[in-house]
Amino acid sequence: MPFFYRRNQKLFYREQGQGPLLILLPGNTASSVCYAREMNYFSQYFHVVVPDLPGTGQSDHMEVWPDSWWEDGAHAAAELVRSLGEETCIAMGSSGGGVCALLMAMLYPEIVKAVVADSCVSRLAPAQTRNVLADREEPSDEMVAFWQYAHGKDWQQVIQADSDLLRRFTKRGGEWFDGRLRQIRCPVLFTASLGDSMLPDISSQVFEMSRQVRASQVFLIREGDHPLMWTCPEDFRCACDSFFESVWVGAGMVLL
Repeated sequence: MPFFYRRNQKLFYREQGQGPLLILLPGNTASSVCYAREMNYFSQYFHVVVPDLPGTGQSDHMEVWPDSWWEDGAHAAAELVRSLGEETCIAMGSSGGGVCALLMAMLYPEIVKAVVADSCVSRLAPAQTRNVLADREEPSDEMVAFWQYAHGKDWQQVIQADSDLLRRFTKRGGEWFDGRLRQIRCPVLFTASLGDSMLPDISSQVFEMSRQVRASQVFLIREGDHPLMWTCPEDFRCACDSFFESVWVGAGMVLL
């Protein structure tokens, strides 16, 4: 199974397909195994690589996730690109993975040539964090089954580490980007469901983020929930296909 090492930490990834590199970054409590459908679809056009972010999935687990976890994920993804012998990529992510994808574009503009940020926001309000953590105190059978599938027998450690991180992050103000979205120079597609039950203010935040990114597009629909990528996959893929075609066909790179 493919692994690479960063700071003595073993990080797992899955890959499928050939073509331009697409790095798909999972949400906080998900892992690469949860994105088989997306890999199958996008590998028609891309070399799709999905890492297990630090502390998740089959990557080395950690009792404590650092406050820099999202930026660490962006750094790890950039190092993975280089370890694969590639120079550039498209960064796609859902939920917390969308945050990592945007941070990756800020930190590595020479590597990231486009971003798809699905079902993510620029700040997390205390009430939203409380709701997320309350759901985790008495998780449904479906939630437990998902976490076990994503992380294996140590799933409780993973969820506890993420919960502790969210508490600390919210106490610090809950801001991921601190005005840095304006640094992004590559095209960005923001996607989300207006029915997102986890992020009820997502539409206003998506438009706020889009206004800060010079070359951005927005796709919002009423259907679906969190994340749009999973709850309305056909609509999400259609939006991505249109975005990729507008970006790369216009630049002379025909992908579709």
